[in-house]
Formats: sequence, C-alpha cells, structure tokens
Amino acid sequence: TGVIINTNLGRSPLPEQALAQISATAAGFCNLETDLPSGQRGSRHSHVASLLTRLTGAEAALVVNNCAAAVLLLTDTFARGREVVVSRGQLIEIGGSFRLPEVLEASGARLREVGTTNKTYLDDYARALSPDTGLLLLSHTSNYRIIGFTAEVPRADLATLGRAHGVVTAEDLGSGLLVDLTHYGLPSEPTVQQSLASGIDVVLVSGDKLLGGPQVGLVLGTAASIAQMRKNPLMRALRPDKLALAGLEGTLRCYIEPETLAQKVPLFQMLSRKPEELKAAAQRLADRLAPREDLAVRVVSGFSTVGGGTLPGVEIPTWLVALRPKSCSVDQLARALRLGNPAVVGRIAENQLLLDPRTWLDGDAAKLEVAVPLALSVSS
Repeated sequence: TGVIINTNLGRSPLPEQALAQISATAAGFCNLETDLPSGQRGSRHSHVASLLTRLTGAEAALVVNNCAAAVLLLTDTFARGREVVVSRGQLIEIGGSFRLPEVLEASGARLREVGTTNKTYLDDYARALSPDTGLLLLSHTSNYRIIGFTAEVPRADLATLGRAHGVVTAEDLGSGLLVDLTHYGLPSEPTVQQSLASGIDVVLVSGDKLLGGPQVGLVLGTAASIAQMRKNPLMRALRPDKLALAGLEGTLRCYIEPETLAQKVPLFQMLSRKPEELKAAAQRLADRLAPREDLAVRVVSGFSTVGGGTLPGVEIPTWLVALRPKSCSVDQLARALRLGNPAVVGRIAENQLLLDPRTWLDGDAAKLEVAVPLALSVSS
C-alpha cells in the first residue's frame, strides 16, 4: 500500500530481535513474574522498565496493553470524580471513532475544556484551576494539524504551572518516537525524551507506531506518579501479556545502538529507502510482468505515507508499479489479489492498481511475480 504504519494491516512489522524474543518466551516457561535471584514473586514490568528509563530518561515506567488504556489508567488514577483540563484544539479522535472526551468520561473524570480550537494560552489553564482539578493534560495532535493563526502552551510552562499548584501534568504523545525523524528526511516530531525533559510528570505513548514494536501503551514519568498508577486496581485488567512484553523488550534493545535502526527495525528500513532503490525494485517487477498481453504495466512516481495516525499530510516520494488489467476491471484484480495466498493489498488510483516497493518486505517482490499473474487468471 505504501502506508508504512497501516492500522488495518497490523501497524509496524516487528524487528527480528523482537520475533526471536517472542519465540523464546512462547516456547516454554518464562520468569514473567518471578524474581530469579530471590525466588520470590516479582513484577512483569521489571523486564522492560530499566530499558525504558535508560532510553527515555524517565524516572520510572509502566506498560499497559495500548495507549488508550494508558489514558484510562492515568485519568482514573488522578482525576476520578474530578476535572481534567484539556485545550479545545486537542480533543482528538483516533481511528475507530474513539474520542478522548469519551475515554475521560469512562474513567469517571470530568472534562474541562479551555482555550479555543486554534489558540490556547497558559492563562486559560491557570484560570481553570480549582480544588476540583485532578489533571492538566496535553494531547499531541499526531493525526491532524491546525495551521495559520494558532497558539499553544509549551510543555515546560504547563509543567511549571502544575508543580506550583500541586496538580499532575501529563501528555498523551501517541506515536512513541525515540529518535529524530529529520535524519530520515521527515519533518521534526516531538520525542518522548523531549516531553519528559520539559518537566511533564507523565508521558503516554504507543508501542506499535513510530517506536516500531508491538501493541502496548507505555507510561513514563516521575517515580511518584508511576507508583501511584501501578497501585490502581485497573492495572490487572490493562496489563500486557508475556508475548507483548517480549516483543517490546526485543524492539527496545534495537535502540541501544540507534545508528543501526535502519538495519534492524522494519519501520526505519522502510523510511530509509532511497528513491533510486525504490525505482529499481519497481522496474524489476514491471519488467517481469510486462510481457503479459492481459496487463498494461508501467513504473510511475508517487508518494508513500507514514500512516498510523502520525505525520498527517506528509508525503514521501516513491516509485510505483502501476497495473491496468485488460481482461477484467481494476477492482476485480484488486479483489483477487486480496483473496490470494499470500494476500496482496495495493491501492487504486486513476483506474490503476498501485504497488509501492517502499512497503515490500524481504521476499515480497518474488511473491508478487507469482501473485499478479495468478490473480489475473482468476479474474479473467
């Protein structure tokens, strides 16, 4: 599809190191909640907490089963029956029509909107403070942009306001980014480290977006805040299983040497692919399919996207294999490919089926050489 983090297709493919960790953990018994030195009951969070604090600079860390669960745990812990103060411009809706106000309501908190859609100032938060305030919450608008006549409150200023009034501050950062995306030719996005360094008490992120790992929610922040959230009875319902933790640990170990991410993590491999490499891959497949009389094939320029509710509006130049069948409709060809084994999912534009080599994994080109002719024979 050319959508790197495709929610409908499982988001980020996992690194080999994560797959190896999952396989080793799944193959037998593991020390999920056993402290091996003492032989006593331990904590499943200990396996990744030290890695998370080392990589992010957080004092403490907690893992739940996704970022929405992290928001639920946060607001239930600090704002049940109290107010959560959020800018009107940050009342996000994520995929599947899940809305931040509804998650807050489910936790028993009350939403207090401040500012306007395009402009919110520190004084808006300050005037909303009362004995009923449980939480000051920032929500990174990772799946849309408000541009033009805008103003937003710097994290550090909100953190200072919260400390002055004894109110917990938090940021739902969403994407889980640990590295500078400008190294990959993409616009700058806030990292987990930047959010924590601003003094925000708690930062919430996803594991399966720009982190490139499994579906988990990471809760990072001060030792006191994390300890309080850990004691919440909801943790029993929101905790991840051993395989998610194993995949997360394997992914995080790839970040110990960030300069090798493009070799180890599929997400960054795809982001790193050069136009000339993509054009050559597209041309090889086009040359293999070109002799067919029932198919018009050409290589065209186009764009990939990051996807996953991240970097909205950012297009990454790529080269595409454009297929126009002569013996059936393009919709019939697309359907036959989706129902094949393996299933092939492309995208349709201008009555052509487009295949983007940016999101081909190892061995996919060879599979496409077989899958496309087979789908044509089924559709004709």
